[in-house]
Parts: sequence; C-alpha cells; structure tokens
Amino acid sequence: MLRPPVGRFRAIAFVEGVSYLVLLGVAMPLKYFAGLPEAVMAVGWAHGVLFVLYLVALAEVSFSRRWRLVRILGAFVASLIPFGTFVLDAQLRREGNTA
Repeated sequence: MLRPPVGRFRAIAFVEGVSYLVLLGVAMPLKYFAGLPEAVMAVGWAHGVLFVLYLVALAEVSFSRRWRLVRILGAFVASLIPFGTFVLDAQLRREGNTA
C-alpha cells in the first residue's frame, strides 16, 4: 500500500487527519478547560510536521498522477477541514487509485 505515491498519500492523509482531530478534540479542550497548554504544544507540533508531510505527499501524487489544479486544491482544502482527509480517502478508494 505504501509503495505507490497514492498509497503513501492516503496513509499520510489518514494520520494527518487523526492528528488534526486530536488537536481540536483533545488538546484544545485541555488547554482552555484544564489549563494545560502543553497538550497543544506537543500535539500541535506533531500535527504541523504531519501537515508538511501531507503537502509533500500531495505534490508527489499530483505529479505522478498528473492531477489537475482543481483536484490538488480540493485535496489541500480537505486537509483544512475536520474529517476532510477521510472523505478524500473514501473518494480515492472509490476511484480505485490504489491499483
């Protein structure tokens, strides 16, 4: 699954999506309701690294699959919306891009 660029992209997108949800659903409430800003620092740093990896993987799959600009922008926007990367993954799986 990780060998083709789209497989790597899907794997990184999944982990990035999970880190985003942990940041929003766990770390942010810990910061504002429990007074633990360290949670946001740790999870935020990890999410930032994963976001950069997501962008690198997006560039790689865009060049290898010759995606159009609209598709690239859609994948970028999916990374900004909670659960967006999971919707994108389902779409890629439906299209059969892992073959």
